[in-house]
Amino acid sequence: MRIAAGLLLSLACAFGLAAQGSAGQDPGRRAGAVVNRLPDWRENTAEAQVVRRELQPLIIAAMATLDAPRRQDVLDGKGAIAVIYPDIGEPYRSIFSKIIEGIQEQAKVQISIYPVGPNSNAGDLSAQLTRGGVRVVIALGRQGLKAVSGLTPDIAVVVGGVLSVPESESRNLTGISLTPDPALLFALLKRLLPGIKRVTVIYDPQHNDWLIKLAREAAKAQGLELVTREAHDLASAAHLYDAAFAVADSRQDAIWLPQDATTVDDETILPLVLKESWSRGLPVFSSSFLHVKKGVMFALYPNNLGLGRDLASSALSVLSGESRKRGVSPLREVLTAVNLRTASHIGLNLDYQQQRSFDFVFPEP
Repeated sequence: MRIAAGLLLSLACAFGLAAQGSAGQDPGRRAGAVVNRLPDWRENTAEAQVVRRELQPLIIAAMATLDAPRRQDVLDGKGAIAVIYPDIGEPYRSIFSKIIEGIQEQAKVQISIYPVGPNSNAGDLSAQLTRGGVRVVIALGRQGLKAVSGLTPDIAVVVGGVLSVPESESRNLTGISLTPDPALLFALLKRLLPGIKRVTVIYDPQHNDWLIKLAREAAKAQGLELVTREAHDLASAAHLYDAAFAVADSRQDAIWLPQDATTVDDETILPLVLKESWSRGLPVFSSSFLHVKKGVMFALYPNNLGLGRDLASSALSVLSGESRKRGVSPLREVLTAVNLRTASHIGLNLDYQQQRSFDFVFPEP
């Protein structure tokens, strides 16, 4: 009986504090928090019966703050969040698993997880989600986004784990890209190399026009001139890189490699850029972790656990009825990587304390 009394006291205090400390908070979430604690004590023991009997007044008081439909949703366990992710092999499986771990850490409601393959039936998935009372879906990766394309308008979609979403689609979505925020890239560039005044980027507008719009504002905030060049194929991209290096001044210029399959090809473009960068002592930074190992000076890359937490926060905001920001935002939960050999070659010698500020240092000690 002492155990039951302790559980009762803890639960009552938890609900009481929640009710006092969140006057503007959605009462449905408070009521659901109490109800969601009950299954742990549903076994038919004397102590469980005491807990249920003593908690009943608290539950009734909480549920009274809700209208009838939402009251029933809480009792049915509805209003939950579902995660749709691609059922694929490594290394991508581990990436999605880490994002899902972050979602589960941050979420305060039940999470349902649905792996989908390339041939998954969107109609069957929609019916399954509707039966489960799901109100918000977090769609991860291209397959996850494709799988939710046929959902009813009653189910909101938060997208993550993709580099970009066509503007025509993103208007109706909320989400976070895997592409690091240019503001974070430029801030790190200025911290490492304060003398840099101009950044050149070559990009395919079909994929990254949205990113360049953000980059222009971010560059202005750092006192940088952003030189943008559009390319629609590898051949034109290669010519534009040659032209950029021909006029660059290593004392004040830098080149940014975005995540862009058209203009940053690892087989053709990257070796060309790295060769010119090394011979001219010109800093190159990237939005891809793998480029650092190959010789780029520094990069930002996704903190998958942090991304999951941010996606969960967005989904919870939608679930609680808050107005949501439409469109896909750049990634701000990032990790940093630096290539010490390349940095030293261009005259940037990082001391031990500076090296420790990076999440990954290459060559590894």
